[in-house]
Amino acid sequence: MHDTRTSGRRAASRLSRLTTVLALSASALLSVAGPARATAPMDPLPADIPDYQAALDLVKSADVHNTVCRFLSVPVPQGDGGGTPQPIPDKADPCEGLPAFTVKDPLALNEITPGFVAGTSLPIASQAVQLSHLVSALDAPVNGRNATVMLAPTQGGGWHLAAVRDGDSDAAYAGKATVGTLVFTEPQIRGWYQLRLTTVEPLNDQARQGLAGRSSVSLSEYQKLVKARYADKQPGSLYDTSGMSSGYAAAKKTADTPSSTPLLIGGSGAAVALAGGVFALRRRHDTTT
Repeated sequence: MHDTRTSGRRAASRLSRLTTVLALSASALLSVAGPARATAPMDPLPADIPDYQAALDLVKSADVHNTVCRFLSVPVPQGDGGGTPQPIPDKADPCEGLPAFTVKDPLALNEITPGFVAGTSLPIASQAVQLSHLVSALDAPVNGRNATVMLAPTQGGGWHLAAVRDGDSDAAYAGKATVGTLVFTEPQIRGWYQLRLTTVEPLNDQARQGLAGRSSVSLSEYQKLVKARYADKQPGSLYDTSGMSSGYAAAKKTADTPSSTPLLIGGSGAAVALAGGVFALRRRHDTTT
């Protein structure tokens, strides 16, 4: 009987220790979860997104809602030419005649860093990828159209509205981040990838092409690929200074949100863009695979 009781106590002790380890492991995994915000009212805000409450307040604001309405009330420009800027109609109620909609909580849009591209940064997540923007999709299509709100960081802290884009692929891909993984984009080819520890996996056709058809590569191998593609196109390079491209640089922070009369511009993309004080609608190709 003594042996039986002793064995029982030992088994219970091992079970208790195992339960504690599992609980601690789950806690650790949750602490490195992706940028998606939990929906429970008492859950904390994402720790990896600075000033997240300010971003959340902004995307839920009447100003952003009205901007999305104005975007959705104008047909997407056709053609690939730059076109002549045309004012977007300024109605007293921008949302008049549109179905009700809400803007979802912001998600992190991460991009590869200039140092990673140049090969001067180590092939580790903290040096390879950085937060560039926040993106928020609509809760449902409006008259058959989707849209994505894009926020940019403001100098000194906080966020401001940078663009409203046609489609929801940016938010759809950003939302694929899971516990222990990181989603990022290679913006030059609009490739989307998922990083699992040190393994890079493609999420769309552009990314698969960027990996030469491979289903995955190591982060160090991916660094070699992007270095070969862009290292000679950095700011200050001949490619940059000759006017071939703006080069590859980190996203610039803007001191204040620009504001002016909204303009409608045809081009290679579709977005109401706040850039240089010009509020414009541009057309761009935006697909999800």
